[in-house]
Amino acid sequence: MLPVLRALADGSLQHRRTLADRVADEFGLTAEERSLLLPSGKSPVIRSRTGWALTYLKQAGLVSAPRRGWYQIAPSGRSALEARPDRIDNEFLERFEAFKEFRRRSRSETTSTRDAGTDGESGPPIPTEPPDEALERAYGRLRSAVEADLLDAAMAASPRFFEELVIDLLVRMGYGGNRAEAARAIGRTGDGGIDGVIDEDRLGLDSIYVQAKRWESTVGRPEIQKFAGALQGQRATKGIFITTSGFSRDAEEYAQRIGTRIVLIGGRRLSELMFEYDVGVSPKRTFTVKDVDGDYFEES
Repeated sequence: MLPVLRALADGSLQHRRTLADRVADEFGLTAEERSLLLPSGKSPVIRSRTGWALTYLKQAGLVSAPRRGWYQIAPSGRSALEARPDRIDNEFLERFEAFKEFRRRSRSETTSTRDAGTDGESGPPIPTEPPDEALERAYGRLRSAVEADLLDAAMAASPRFFEELVIDLLVRMGYGGNRAEAARAIGRTGDGGIDGVIDEDRLGLDSIYVQAKRWESTVGRPEIQKFAGALQGQRATKGIFITTSGFSRDAEEYAQRIGTRIVLIGGRRLSELMFEYDVGVSPKRTFTVKDVDGDYFEES
């Protein structure tokens, strides 16, 4: 928060994105660090953190926002800088009555009634990281746990069910037309190296050959070579090898070198795709994160 307030010290009216760039300059962030996104992939971390710093500074009365997205230092903010603080954090902001009122208005699932460093007034604790980052981090942990359970369930399934699962996933991803058409593709080739065939598009202009294996050990190069040979026997140019385990580096390098296009999907990627395309999962709860609609408050 201190770098953000310092960036406003000249008294000019500045946009939030400009402030994020100035803060990034002060921290000497690299281009890669500046482009780092939140887990949702929708917003750069530096902009998110700058935005929440501005929110807290505004609630404390240290900055003002004459119009949406634009900020300016307030007299109390200038006084705070003149005191030359080493840092501005939540404990520092507790000196301002406006911020205490903000705490009292804030809703939190935490039932704690006292924060370290406060004057003892009841109220929910202010988070030490931007709420959107905390929310996305919590969602990421929940998703990782569900994906791990998905992989366990896939490994415990029968070979036949696992092949059905793979076809369900490919259909959800847009391959194979409808489910009934795709289902007929399972095991129809009778080839030892191929478990099924699925159309690449709904018109059937090209086919993708599928190998689906519930394995616990790492899949090595010999298995990929066997699959590639089976594809050549069918004059096929595209294949997908899906397993609940993983692939050796030699197997991955071999798949990249050969002319036949073979996509390798290991257990971790499989569970990610199942989660993303709703295979084996169902919604439990839905939370809608809202923000103020600035256009609504624009007076004509």
